[in-house]
Amino acid sequence: MMTEHGPFVLKRVENGVATLTLNRGDRFNPLSEEMLGALQAEIDAVRDDAGIRLVVLAAAGKAFCAGHDLKQMRAAPSEAYYRKLFNQCSKLMLSVQQLPQPVVARVQGLATAAGCQLVAMCDLAVASTEATFAVSGVNYGLFCSTPSVALSRNVSRKQAMEMLLTGEFIDAETARERGLVNRVVPPAQLDEEIGRLAASILAKPAVAIAMGKQLFYRQLDMGIGAAYQLAGQTMACNMMDADALEGVQAFIEKRAPGWKP
Repeated sequence: MMTEHGPFVLKRVENGVATLTLNRGDRFNPLSEEMLGALQAEIDAVRDDAGIRLVVLAAAGKAFCAGHDLKQMRAAPSEAYYRKLFNQCSKLMLSVQQLPQPVVARVQGLATAAGCQLVAMCDLAVASTEATFAVSGVNYGLFCSTPSVALSRNVSRKQAMEMLLTGEFIDAETARERGLVNRVVPPAQLDEEIGRLAASILAKPAVAIAMGKQLFYRQLDMGIGAAYQLAGQTMACNMMDADALEGVQAFIEKRAPGWKP
């Protein structure tokens, strides 16, 4: 979606990596209806692009994302409107997780409420030492219910509840210790670190990555018996892929594998 301020989401594709950048940095990149729609469209397009192997979700300006657009939400108060808005947001969050490609959050600054939720829904996250995180809706009388779904699947229950009940911010290193982000580096090294992470993933076969990501999230919601059954089925299917057969043969022959293009 294009406006006088430019598109809500910028897209750049290079060497199999699509970088989607939230482009309302002057307003801390709120998840307005328009931003949600624009990001949903880009995610849907990525899903169908076989040339894209990995997605980096980034943001312009000082903040990653300050959550929902509270001014927009307050302008038309009705339960029907709010249900529609939160359903739209939940659809986007699930779409990020359901992409076959891994999604890495590039968190350069503040990520709060639904912005923190967006970080938690990404498969991986690399944060700047200047990044901060909170689910702070409770400070305004609104418990961060939808962000709690993602947060509680990243950090322990008591740590999640403390953040949700107090609305207090945590720094990037605390977020790493609690499992919300994978790596923390100085701001000047953020892109370099993401590049290293991306290169490691891109060196692996696309089929194995896609199958593995799907299996990982599906099995989390199952009992352990069903999870093992699904995992076994997935590995059997994965093993029939040409890259897997080549990888095993290369291991046997003590050589580097030659993945198909």
